[in-house]
Amino acid sequence: MAILPSSSSSSLNRLIRILLLHLPFFLCVACQRRSRPHKTPPPNFVFPPSPPSPPPPLPETPPVIIPEPRLAVVYPVVQKFKTTITSDPLGVTSSWVGGDVCQYKGFYCENPPDNSTTRTIAAIDFNGFQLAAPSLDGFIDALPDLAIFHANTNLFSGTISPKIATLTYLFELDLSNNKFTGEFPPAVLAISGLSFLDIRYNSFSGTVPPEVFTQSLDVFFVNNNNFNLQIPEDFGKTPARYITFANNKFTGQIPHSIGNTSATLTEILFLNNLLSGCLPIEIGSLRQLTVLDVGENVLTGLLPSSLGCLSKAEQLNFARNLFYGRVPEELCTLGNLQNLSLSDNYFTKVGPKCRKLIGDGRLDVRNNCIRDLPNQRSRIDCVSFFSKPKFICPDLISYDEINCKDAQLQSSGKRSRKPTIPKITYSALDKHR
Repeated sequence: MAILPSSSSSSLNRLIRILLLHLPFFLCVACQRRSRPHKTPPPNFVFPPSPPSPPPPLPETPPVIIPEPRLAVVYPVVQKFKTTITSDPLGVTSSWVGGDVCQYKGFYCENPPDNSTTRTIAAIDFNGFQLAAPSLDGFIDALPDLAIFHANTNLFSGTISPKIATLTYLFELDLSNNKFTGEFPPAVLAISGLSFLDIRYNSFSGTVPPEVFTQSLDVFFVNNNNFNLQIPEDFGKTPARYITFANNKFTGQIPHSIGNTSATLTEILFLNNLLSGCLPIEIGSLRQLTVLDVGENVLTGLLPSSLGCLSKAEQLNFARNLFYGRVPEELCTLGNLQNLSLSDNYFTKVGPKCRKLIGDGRLDVRNNCIRDLPNQRSRIDCVSFFSKPKFICPDLISYDEINCKDAQLQSSGKRSRKPTIPKITYSALDKHR
């Protein structure tokens, strides 16, 4: 058996004693670690919320593709106007998306006159859309190729920008039944090709410039505004076929120059104004006239016999004025006449041809002073009227003369039985048309 050296034996003993001395400490620490319980949160402890997940990345907006160069010019104009619209009850503007404005509701594209290879906005029809916007400035005047703009029955307001005079191709402008104010828009006088102007049912006021009657208008509707002017002698220069002055405050006499419109004037409404004086005998020369309405004014005097030359007349209204005397028999022989209203005047005599029209239901003479007919004014009313001084028509003797230059204007006495067709000017009295 080998014997370890004493020095080695001593070192080993010392190491054993050190281990035995510290062993309980290591055992205690190990025991505590193994037996330590897991901490649990108190009963009312609320775990903090997990941090939110980052939002997914937004999809990239595809670029707006505008198919043609001219459309690229008008696209931002339409989009800017869209931001000004304050009411759109029919959801019209929901279609105004994407780069092809030709697909937008209310917009119509064609080739412009100066370039047959591209498209542009040529016409806009907002009729009945009920859109509201404080102004049209910066919209229609910024569409350089616009030819037609119709916006009946909307809620557009403000005044009309003078910049519309720069629209070279514009020939139809309909702003009817909106909320426009101010004076007659003078910029329209500078639109050389304008043939259709409809500004009825707004709140325009002041005068209508005489220059408008020298414009190349075919249709001129200004009814249901607040215009207050005397109709100028320049009226006879108008080439318009359809005119409505109804429901304004026009004053003075119907000018004698109306006879100069004989080749074109087809329908005219002076209804419900403040016109006075006598009817000019030159009205009898209007050989194209089918509708004449001077009802609800303060016109007076005799009806001229020259009215018997209106061979194409279908609708004639002289009601609610201060006319008096006999009803010209020549007037009651017009072959195309469908309706003749003379009610609420002071006529005293009708001949047999007119009485036949009364029997046919084509002539209304109620509330006059024709003693042997029913539904007339009281005797007191008639006596009171005739006891007052009367306006005497100049050249009174000519009111009994009839000299139709064209023999064909003389009626044969045969009546047309063609159906009644709605008249363009009377349709203008409906604000939604």
